[in-house]
Amino acid sequence: MAEIHVLIILFLVSIESATLIPPQTDVLLLVLFATDQYRPWLLLCTAVAGSVLGGLGNYYMGRYIRIFEKKKWFPIKQEYLLRAERILQRHGKSSLLLTGMPLIGDAVAITAGISCTSPLLFAGAAALSRGLRYTALWGLYEGLF
Repeated sequence: MAEIHVLIILFLVSIESATLIPPQTDVLLLVLFATDQYRPWLLLCTAVAGSVLGGLGNYYMGRYIRIFEKKKWFPIKQEYLLRAERILQRHGKSSLLLTGMPLIGDAVAITAGISCTSPLLFAGAAALSRGLRYTALWGLYEGLF
């Protein structure tokens, strides 16, 4: 398969894995590293770009979630939204670095949106966090750790 096709697939899987429906970008990256046919730095950049874009989807979902909070059918109580916002404020902007963590990253991204964190700050923190995660994965694969 041509490298561009693999990069497109990796990008799309990375977008999806940063949303609430996580397939395993990590597994796909390991498989692609193992083929030894693709430049690892390009795989990492593609995965980070897709993952940040998916995280921004969660961020904007949080940013506009308050539109629905007064609707009867809306399943999340206002007190939970306020609690999530207070947690992010209490732990500071450095907690945005948790967006690259499995399981809790989505909640952090949504909470960042709820609390109207700067989108550029969020995207930068997400890129750094996810970049470190995927680079560590590459290092593990190469036996560096």
